[in-house]
Amino acid sequence: MLTNTPPPQEIVDLARRTYQAGNYLQAAQEFAEAASAYASAGDALMSAEMKNNQSVALLLVGEAQAALEASEGTDKIFADSEDFRRQGMALANQASALQALKLLKDSTECYIRAGEALEKAGEGDLRADVLQQLTMLYLRRFKLYDSIITLQSGLSGVKNPNMKQRLMKKILFIHL
Repeated sequence: MLTNTPPPQEIVDLARRTYQAGNYLQAAQEFAEAASAYASAGDALMSAEMKNNQSVALLLVGEAQAALEASEGTDKIFADSEDFRRQGMALANQASALQALKLLKDSTECYIRAGEALEKAGEGDLRADVLQQLTMLYLRRFKLYDSIITLQSGLSGVKNPNMKQRLMKKILFIHL
């Protein structure tokens, strides 16, 4: 039986070009198609990655609920494969969607789990980015002590800090 469905990688390439062109809603649809194509091909990891790409694109057009739904469960797929980097990214995507939905407690929990997964993966810079988002959530909830500890923890894992990160490290570690 012949099918006119392009291979998953072709759909991904198209979705990435669409995303880079700034057409996020169309890119989200194309990433969803790629996720389905990978699922049909039996590649659960790539399907989950495409769902996360879809989630990011949806968040950029203000579709937070759809973004959350697109990425839900993908963290478990990555965890089962011990792909802690992508697990952390999936959790961070979920946290961002939850934050956009103003579900700050749930968002905080997801960011914490994302940071833990990225630490397991040895991804210090990505972990620092995630913990910076968590720090901002703590500040919004007036949890000053938690925000300082979280920021310190995130910065301690950065291998090659930029100028801003070096300055923040000096300030944070001197005053505490």
